[in-house]
Amino acid sequence: MQTSSAAIRIGDETRAALEAGRPVLALESTILTHGLPSPRNLEVGLASEAQVRDLGVTPVTIGVVDGVAVVGLSSEEIERLCTAQDVVKASVRDLPIARAKRLHAGTTVAATAWLAHRAGIKVMSTGGLGGVHRGASETFDESADLGTLATTPITLVSAGVKSILDIGATLERLETLNIPVVGYRTEQYPAFYVADSGFPLDYRIESPADAAALARARDELGLASAVLVANPVDEAKQLDPEFHDRVLAEAIAAASEAGITGHDTTPFLLDYVQRATGGQSLEVNLEVYRGNVALGAEIARAVAC
Repeated sequence: MQTSSAAIRIGDETRAALEAGRPVLALESTILTHGLPSPRNLEVGLASEAQVRDLGVTPVTIGVVDGVAVVGLSSEEIERLCTAQDVVKASVRDLPIARAKRLHAGTTVAATAWLAHRAGIKVMSTGGLGGVHRGASETFDESADLGTLATTPITLVSAGVKSILDIGATLERLETLNIPVVGYRTEQYPAFYVADSGFPLDYRIESPADAAALARARDELGLASAVLVANPVDEAKQLDPEFHDRVLAEAIAAASEAGITGHDTTPFLLDYVQRATGGQSLEVNLEVYRGNVALGAEIARAVAC
């Protein structure tokens, strides 16, 4: 385990759990700072930590406060990030900038995974993974999550990538980057809002113990990549697939018509989908996150055994 420094601080609860060999679960903070409206973001952040504790695992929410990357934010620091007006989104490349400028930041999947691994944390949960964007063959627009996960040996639970991305291209990139992807009790890759993206997976696992065994096998081989566990939302709680497909097509057309490109595309599409579904997509988002947090906690316990 890395010790705290001026740039990276490990919270007292997190440090005690790691030193004692107790199970810990890393949680990202951009879902709170950039993915949910206030005050819902704070409610979700605190409820997620309580959910993890109820499962016998120490929650480790990661973010940046006044330029310091904190692995294990206190409740007060979570509230600060959820309510401050000047919080930026930080991937790995942004961490030194946030440090130098003493910024508050929510950490993306990439930055959270990188910081968690530096601290000795082996399991992380998120909602949706970043991936290859539509039209990337021309724009080269691809999430930094993929490159970071290729060199960060952590087990990451997600509900696939958001359907606004190019799922097929994302799966191809994951294969090229030698990042193992397994479905949790499914052979179909999920698409965040819906349980089945239409893209098959080569492998599936049936239990948290299977996920822990896969991580151990990776470590025994000396491989450096993450293991991705694709955990689909409950079909009974997903967006209706036909409704989802229609709204998504409308959102993509609206973005094209408005000339939305680059990093503005994702927030535009997500906002369009939320408004067009009357807020249903937000509720599915939260259902996805709760499910991934629960599974991540179970895997963390299996890894710690």
